[in-house]
Amino acid sequence: MYRLETLSRASVVVIAVIAVVAALEQVESLFAPVTLALVVGIVLSPISDAWEKRGYAPVWGALTSLVISLMVAALLVLVIQPVVSELSRQAPKVWNDMRSTVIEMRQMVQGIQDASNQVSEAIAPAADTAKQKAATDKAAMPDAADIVMLAPALLAQTLIYIGTLFFFQLSRPQIYNWIAKHLAEPAERGATANRLRTAETRVSRYFLTITVINAGLGFLVGIAMQVIGLPNAPLWGVVAFLINYILYLGPATLVVALVFAGVAAFDGARVILPPLVYIALNSTEGQFVTPAAIGRQMRINPLLVFLSLTFGIWLWGPLGGVVAIPLLLWALVLTDSLPEPREPTTASPEAES
Repeated sequence: MYRLETLSRASVVVIAVIAVVAALEQVESLFAPVTLALVVGIVLSPISDAWEKRGYAPVWGALTSLVISLMVAALLVLVIQPVVSELSRQAPKVWNDMRSTVIEMRQMVQGIQDASNQVSEAIAPAADTAKQKAATDKAAMPDAADIVMLAPALLAQTLIYIGTLFFFQLSRPQIYNWIAKHLAEPAERGATANRLRTAETRVSRYFLTITVINAGLGFLVGIAMQVIGLPNAPLWGVVAFLINYILYLGPATLVVALVFAGVAAFDGARVILPPLVYIALNSTEGQFVTPAAIGRQMRINPLLVFLSLTFGIWLWGPLGGVVAIPLLLWALVLTDSLPEPREPTTASPEAES
């Protein structure tokens, strides 16, 4: 009987999780901008706190956070668009160079002539198919009418994001108190409200530190790409800065993009220089700089991070990947799954004796 009740409760939990996930997927156009706004509001909460400490009304902190977030979004669009356009323009050259490289490598291998002929026969149709696909994609590019049709949906999501971020920043203390009042026992309401504020503070400090680290990484990547002669080196630095917020998957995507950029810009062995330089810089940041800056106490299980990113991207695409880690870290801090940071202490004379 006890086992049957346990199975029943587990079944209810599984069904509830499936229903919530299905609902989130169906209402992406509403909940995605709301979730992004809440995450950005938590990360930028020190800005509002700084305004209030100086005696200004909360509206100034809310407006400042909103302006900063919109400027970052505009910067992201301005940076990504030229890189994507350049890669698309260089796609035929990249394909031909990679095809030539494959042919040269085949010719260096002895004793597998029959297999080489089969690969050669397979490459030719693939090249024709790729060219046909590129022509089809070019013909299928959205025209002015398609953009006009998409504009209302994009405008609506932008307005939802702006409104949610502004009013969340405007009334954060009241929201935390309301949550504590309705979701906690009377004796635990004060502790719950304090825990919400503590989670907010730790998450914002964490991402401020990560932002500084990512900015340094982007600066070094831009300089390195300029030194090796890769076109649009400053843009690659900015892309490295922005994409490093998406742990694991972001750097992996940039490595692939740099492979294509290297093939488009260089010949011979130099084609692998851009991804190798980036891998070296990113590995140094991930293995030494970030652990030293945030400490081991704020490090999260890599499997948990990867699964959160995978779920977020599967659910809401790139936007889900952006909000996955902040939500994960916030939940871990809120549930006391991460220990409080420890201040360095010195041994007392009594302890030494």
